[in-house]
Amino acid sequence: MNSNLHVYNPLLWLKGAIVLIAIIGLNAGCSDYNKIMKSTDLDYKYQRALGFLDSNKCFGAIPILEEVVSLTRGTEQAREVQFHRAEAHRCVGDYYLARYHFKMFAKTFPNDERAEDAQFEAAMCSYYLSPKPALDQTETRSAIEELQLFLDRYPGSALRDSSQTLIDLLRVKLEVKSFETARLYHKTSQFQSAVIALSNALKEYPDTPYREEMQWLILDSHYQYASQSTERRKLERYNDTIEAFLTFVARFPDSRWMNDAQLIQNQCVSEIDRLQSNQPFE
Repeated sequence: MNSNLHVYNPLLWLKGAIVLIAIIGLNAGCSDYNKIMKSTDLDYKYQRALGFLDSNKCFGAIPILEEVVSLTRGTEQAREVQFHRAEAHRCVGDYYLARYHFKMFAKTFPNDERAEDAQFEAAMCSYYLSPKPALDQTETRSAIEELQLFLDRYPGSALRDSSQTLIDLLRVKLEVKSFETARLYHKTSQFQSAVIALSNALKEYPDTPYREEMQWLILDSHYQYASQSTERRKLERYNDTIEAFLTFVARFPDSRWMNDAQLIQNQCVSEIDRLQSNQPFE
């Protein structure tokens, strides 16, 4: 799986295409490729483009297919050519354009026998564009939406199980992103934000494998936040910490952080006693 996010730049893509076409020219003969591009025989051009696709020289196929698409628009051959153009862009790893062309094919030719495959391939392009968890997950969410759309549109598809597996993998990536973001607040001593982010992550992903660590970080964040508070606010926040401790103990009585949690609890009790003893009698 290509897990890196590539920003589509038409100028860079064109430069890359020119370079690779030049390489193809060296392999197949520059005069041969020029002959194809200059030919007025549409069928000849199309067959040569398919030949490039079959031999995995997809950069060579794209300029020819783009021309053939424009010349066959509105004809019976149009759908065939447009589907192969989408395949060619996918072949060179241009998932943005491939997704666009696959989606347009499915929309333009909904009754074609390849419409289902085109919709799935469009979703797969989004899947390939999904980046590592540390990066922005907009494309991951888009991929989930498109795979879910595919399942809704083709509930009886043979690709249903594969689509659901991909959705599950993408959701795991969002889960990791949520956990890492919340944990970063704790790591950077933004303890109030850490409590909020960790609590929200647990609500959204209650079955996450990170739930024990997240619950521990909530407890520790409460304690650190209370310790750094003004005397006026400490009593309330140490009590919040004790509540977090009780939740942690109830959910994870055998936790590897239990000794640390107990130390926090003892310290909170001691601080609460101190603070209450200093309060004036009413």
